[in-house]
Amino acid sequence: MFTGIIEEVGVVESLESGRLRITASTVLEGVGLGDSIAVNGCCLTVVEYTEAMWEADLSEETLIRTAFRQLGVGTLVNLERAVAASQRMGGHIVQGHVDAVGTIVQRVPDLRVRVPAELTKYMVEKGSVTVDGVSLTIVDVVDDTFSVAVIPHTADVTNLGSKHPDDLVNIEVDVIAKYVERMITPHLNS
Repeated sequence: MFTGIIEEVGVVESLESGRLRITASTVLEGVGLGDSIAVNGCCLTVVEYTEAMWEADLSEETLIRTAFRQLGVGTLVNLERAVAASQRMGGHIVQGHVDAVGTIVQRVPDLRVRVPAELTKYMVEKGSVTVDGVSLTIVDVVDDTFSVAVIPHTADVTNLGSKHPDDLVNIEVDVIAKYVERMITPHLNS
């Protein structure tokens, strides 16, 4: 589990044959083989590491479900280690399971993202959403888009400050909304 509070922006060193290599430092403190690190909101498993880089294997499902297909050498990626029980919950519950890929429609004044229409039922004004691993508060939901305010601090310490219209981003909706739907749906037709 993650919080959506980015610890570090890493740099893609390579992506070959399903193996992703990222240059980083902060998220490697205390890391071990098998640990989980979220990359742009997608939970990946550390399979190799040094003090300056780490590697993860990407499944075909991960490549299909995420915006990783647009990663290139030098791409900035948001990184967060799995939360420890002793940590503060600064964002919201983030599983690291990407629901869909969104497309940035507008960058300013708020970041507006187009998503598959079936996801917007899990979004509400002032609710939480994860965009490229960043926990953000929804400003509004209009048709198949939603907007979030990205404050200057967030733009500076994540890759969101470098995003442009038509860029792809990983989206994870609030898992609590999905659980509530699952629990009440059988009772709606009773």
